[in-house]
Amino acid sequence: MGNVVRGAVAFVPSERCQRYLVGDLKEMPLDRTLDLSSHQLRRFPLRASAFDGLVKLYLSDNHLSNLPLELRNLRNLQLLALDFNCFEELPLVICSLVQLNILYLGNNRLYSLPEELQHLTELKTLWLETNRFCYFPQVVCHLPNIKTLHLGYNQLRSLPSELERLDELRSIWLAGNMLNFFPPVLLKMHYLEVIDVDRNRICQFPSLTHLRGLKLVIYDHNPCINAPMVGEDVRRVGRWADSLDDEEDEGDGTMVKVSVQLQESLEENR
Repeated sequence: MGNVVRGAVAFVPSERCQRYLVGDLKEMPLDRTLDLSSHQLRRFPLRASAFDGLVKLYLSDNHLSNLPLELRNLRNLQLLALDFNCFEELPLVICSLVQLNILYLGNNRLYSLPEELQHLTELKTLWLETNRFCYFPQVVCHLPNIKTLHLGYNQLRSLPSELERLDELRSIWLAGNMLNFFPPVLLKMHYLEVIDVDRNRICQFPSLTHLRGLKLVIYDHNPCINAPMVGEDVRRVGRWADSLDDEEDEGDGTMVKVSVQLQESLEENR
């Protein structure tokens, strides 16, 4: 019953109803972190925009589809979580938060990103999984400090050659897309440590032995005729991987375990 009431109250724009959903929000939290996840929010509580010292803001699992200009007052914000909402377009005000290091936008309805996103030059982690991207968002290639990029479960068929300019990129997650071949640009990115192309349509893998920084490649659930050749200390997860020679059916469990462990480590700052 509580969630039903909160859901109904969320439609009412009065200040009293907003206080019912998020509390009074009179003072900035001492740890400079505000978590408003799973509050049935349909609009951002303007009171929170007064916390200009805020460092982390969680708005996950709400019903947000836009954000007010007042959000730009949070000029010290380093982490913004907007996953599991209803965004069809990225609010431009986000691009004014130039101190952002981590931006979670997964599980929305995004199909493109604005050019203004390149203003976020401090961004290191960008999660865009489970959206509606049919084409790789080119503006990402202008984020010089990006280290972790998650674009899994979209509808991507290829990656742009410009991706090579991201010298700081260490892990790229592309599971659940529509890649028919291993993206050639990844063969030029010697600094990559993690490549995830699980659940695509790749029929044949090239050798990855020259990628000296590589630590893990996940390639399971592809109609491939071979496993990618890798360096001696590189972990492979998929059909014909060294650890699965005799028990092919264990591939699903191993892949899930490795993926979960790595993604949990990437979210330690969350």
